[in-house]
Amino acid sequence: MSKKVLFCATVISHIKAFHLPYLQWFREQGWEVHVATNGCEKLELVDKQFNVPFERSPFKSGNLKAFFNLRKIINENKYNIIHCHTPVGGVVTRLAAKAARKNGTNIIYTAHGFHFYKGANFLNWFIYLPVEKYLSRYTDCLITINTEDFNSALKYKFKAENIKHVHGVGVNQSIYRPITIERKQELRARYEFDVEDFLLIYAAELNKNKNQRILIEEIMNLKASIPEIKLLLVGEGSSTQEYKILVEKLGLQDNVKFLGYRKDLSDIYPMCDIAVASSIREGLGLNIIESMCCALPIVASVNRGHLELVKDFQNGFLFDLNKTQDLSKFIEKIYNLKNMKLEMGQMSLEFSSPYILENVMEEMKDIYNMF
Repeated sequence: MSKKVLFCATVISHIKAFHLPYLQWFREQGWEVHVATNGCEKLELVDKQFNVPFERSPFKSGNLKAFFNLRKIINENKYNIIHCHTPVGGVVTRLAAKAARKNGTNIIYTAHGFHFYKGANFLNWFIYLPVEKYLSRYTDCLITINTEDFNSALKYKFKAENIKHVHGVGVNQSIYRPITIERKQELRARYEFDVEDFLLIYAAELNKNKNQRILIEEIMNLKASIPEIKLLLVGEGSSTQEYKILVEKLGLQDNVKFLGYRKDLSDIYPMCDIAVASSIREGLGLNIIESMCCALPIVASVNRGHLELVKDFQNGFLFDLNKTQDLSKFIEKIYNLKNMKLEMGQMSLEFSSPYILENVMEEMKDIYNMF
């Protein structure tokens, strides 16, 4: 009889974006693979798929229904491993799996960024720290993806049987990689950008946390010194309309381009000059890692996820969100010093090594093989 693994997350897009290589690995090892998320989109690498009505907000009553649904699924299928992701998915799954764990099911939870962190408001600490600490006692392996979260789990004496630091979810280096100058010119022509354009890219959901507003406002200041500057905003989100109105109000239609949701980022990243990121909170920042794999210098806001990836004055610059003038200063510096741009890009490529899929997969295999 084959072993069974269940992957749980609040939404199906999370599994699709980050965990397909791991589902495939389990299949190759002869495991029966199940997935439980909110969403009906069919996944190819899955033996059974369950639509569980998780809500993104922990305070929505729908999560109570999700708890009962999931508990029934877990009790009926008798899993060897359950790997849960996302804050709500992690809470509901671990509560639903309490009885199963007593009967030998191993529970793994990946924290993709604790909601309590240095600089977070009091309410986040008051609510999320006690919840995560309490649930850690029902966790056989707690995986953190940045050093700050790993240290917090140790500092606050989380009761998980094992606490591990893994370097994210892994980026496929055969997809995200540097390109030649000739290829860059070819891609720019295809996407209707000039060779002389100075392209900044930020691939992230358009929302208040990702904080694209400050980038748009700084482009207003930068276009005087860098007339050919263009900010490419990849993604959709709750703030899309607000940001489009702001761009129109500031007259930046030629300088800020909304590219929407894209499946061709492996072409868009390497044709750009700098990757930028302005998020307030970040667990690690997959967009930054993908950019690093494409040998781009990085200009990013100071937060725990970016601190993990960007070494100041080596593969880019970090700026304080309270000093947005530094953002402009660093972009101008890279623009004016062509050698710096190339050297920082090369350092980005070197620093990306621990985060590539091949290496992260080895870290995850070691964890899975514990059970």
